Amino acid sequence: MNRPAFPRCRTLMCLAISSAFPFEAALAQEAAAVQEAPVAQATTAQGGQRLDVVIVTAQRRAENIREVPMAITTLSGDKLDTLVAGGQDIRFLSGRSPSLNVESDYGRSFPRFYIRGQGNTDFDLNASQPVGLVVDDIVQESPMLKGFPVFDTEQIEVLRGPQGTLFGRNSPAGVIKFDSVKPVFKREGYLSLGLGNYGAKNAEGAFNLPFSDTVAARVSLQSQNRDDRVHNPRPTGTRDFEGYHDNAGRIQVLVQPNKEFSALFNVHMRDLDNNATLFRANIIKAGTNDLVDGFDYDSYPTDGVNKQTLKTKGANMRLRWNGDAITLHSITGYESADFYSRADVDGGYGAVYAQPMGPGYIPFVVETADLLPHHRQFTQEFRAESNGTGPLQWIGGLFYFNEDIQIDSISFDSLAPGNPQSPFFATQNQSTESWAAFGSLNYTVSDKLKLRGGLRYTSDKKDFSAKRVEATTAGPFIINNDSTNISWDLSGTYALNADTNLFARIATGYRAPSMQGRLNGLADRPSFADAEKVLSYEAGIKQELFDRRARVSASVFQYRVKDKQLTAGSGVINMNQLINADKVTGQGVELDFQAVLADGLRFSTGVSYNDTEIKDGALFVQQCGNFANTGGRAGCTVTDPVGPFAGTVRIDGNPLPRAPKWQANFSLSYTIPLANGDFFANTDWAYRTTYNMFLYEAKEYKARSLFEGGLRLGYKWNDGKYEVSAFARNITDRVQVVGAIDFDNLTGILNEPRTLGAQFKVNF
Repeated sequence: MNRPAFPRCRTLMCLAISSAFPFEAALAQEAAAVQEAPVAQATTAQGGQRLDVVIVTAQRRAENIREVPMAITTLSGDKLDTLVAGGQDIRFLSGRSPSLNVESDYGRSFPRFYIRGQGNTDFDLNASQPVGLVVDDIVQESPMLKGFPVFDTEQIEVLRGPQGTLFGRNSPAGVIKFDSVKPVFKREGYLSLGLGNYGAKNAEGAFNLPFSDTVAARVSLQSQNRDDRVHNPRPTGTRDFEGYHDNAGRIQVLVQPNKEFSALFNVHMRDLDNNATLFRANIIKAGTNDLVDGFDYDSYPTDGVNKQTLKTKGANMRLRWNGDAITLHSITGYESADFYSRADVDGGYGAVYAQPMGPGYIPFVVETADLLPHHRQFTQEFRAESNGTGPLQWIGGLFYFNEDIQIDSISFDSLAPGNPQSPFFATQNQSTESWAAFGSLNYTVSDKLKLRGGLRYTSDKKDFSAKRVEATTAGPFIINNDSTNISWDLSGTYALNADTNLFARIATGYRAPSMQGRLNGLADRPSFADAEKVLSYEAGIKQELFDRRARVSASVFQYRVKDKQLTAGSGVINMNQLINADKVTGQGVELDFQAVLADGLRFSTGVSYNDTEIKDGALFVQQCGNFANTGGRAGCTVTDPVGPFAGTVRIDGNPLPRAPKWQANFSLSYTIPLANGDFFANTDWAYRTTYNMFLYEAKEYKARSLFEGGLRLGYKWNDGKYEVSAFARNITDRVQVVGAIDFDNLTGILNEPRTLGAQFKVNF
């Protein structure tokens, strides 16, 4: 079959417009093929750069991304290198895929992921999320495991929509999948050194060593460091902030005695020493979402202590047996974390009853710490898959998950010398056991039509207890919960021609019940949310254009979540409450586009629109600003209807929090031969519209739209062995409020300021 050719598309604008309307291009194919066949042949004969074929494992098999019937975005190679330049943590992913947002109230730890509007604003260390994170085939359940640094990474896959069949529980919004570079049987590696503003010093490297024809190892290391850049002008509390030392490593050993068997062993660890997020009191101008006049980013007056440490370690073993008709997999994983985070949550010094106070009005003192002194996760998966050539292919398996955690919450007296620990102490213990059986069938009906279907049965059991220790003890409060679920999906692809596939998918997902126990004298009871279940519809097109010089993927989707798990703040104290909304709906459109505009010039863009809505006429939450204690002085401007009780508001009809309606990103990469090497320039930009920071809507807690970009310029020589580059992140130095604390005063959390630096890399 002849490929379509469009000889009049000689400009970037023409190429972008033609690619944005793949249906029209497909319909015009026959006429174009006949009329322009000589030009098409000339283009092929001339050669030129093409887009690489993208292979993904979204369906637990290696497949061309065009053949997988779901919306997927991948990041790898130079684009990934550009995004992580300067020591960015995992939040660099925010906005780099359609419908993806990432943020944190804990800084470089505890990232919170949102796909198609679904996420979780919960700050409790026992929080569950509807976005699954899978690193080297191991699910990362605890929030403390989800911020592992990204280095020596082969590819990142963002799988949008429910992934309840092959990836299982707690992934009703989607899965983000990380695959490390694996050992190979040759000597190779790289070393990268970087310096930046604020005293940044970064080092990253990998060394691949074959011990024999059957055994190879790969050691990957990273160290990210930065000096403090924010300072406390007062004589009390921590004096310097926002520096960090983040070290991580990974050792892999591959044993492959023959083509029939392989064993991959992986040991990894992380050691993070930094500050918790700075909660800055009264930096939001009342009645607006602007920063107050005269705001000084470098100054943070406080009387509290700020400290955060995180140590994680883990190991996994992936065994594979290749038979004539069946391939068997055994995947065993172990993860553990030890976490401590202490911060001055009131964001200032003193209080209305302990003058002097500031900045602004401080209703009361809040200095707390959350600890994860014990965490252990064990997973085991057995999976079998067909590897024949017939029309029917299948996957089936069993999965087991076991987790034990302890969470401690303590507080401190910021007004006493040395900030001693207060008598208040609360602790949570939870044991989770889950198992699942799953299967998937792929059937090739014809050369054009392929169908898929999957089914998963999941059983979850949680044993939870919480107690508070003060002058008197409250608890332990016990919750024992058992739940089961059946998830399924049906999908198909239809080939319009050799370059164009239509796809459609119906899928369900499930998030297990959640429970928490941040007990306080004002709220001595655990919080519980029932399981949520989602039903999603999706359809789209995946097309390669101009002899694989361009690629487009577009999709439309709609979903409905029953008993959606949400997190409400107390409005009075530093606590969360789990609630269920009767129903939440979402719908939208997504577009991914990549193109080789000319040899050496590549362009990519992604756009998404998400319209989410909470539908529960009986649901209300407490409003912001601690009205009960301050008479509204430190309150905010709520625009939702008044609730049934004083200080409450109704949230029916509101969008999901941290869910911007529009997101867009684009990147441009240019390479040109220069002297005995290549000069390169890469730029990337991401835009999102406004969103509500909480379940309710308030003028102060509605994040402003944000447009951030990065740039990386460099030179490679000696066949790419050496590379030197300069980079900038957040080029425009746009600083604004992206999160907040709403129970105390107009306290905001800021994005990262501009980062500048240079790198040197050697490949060997």
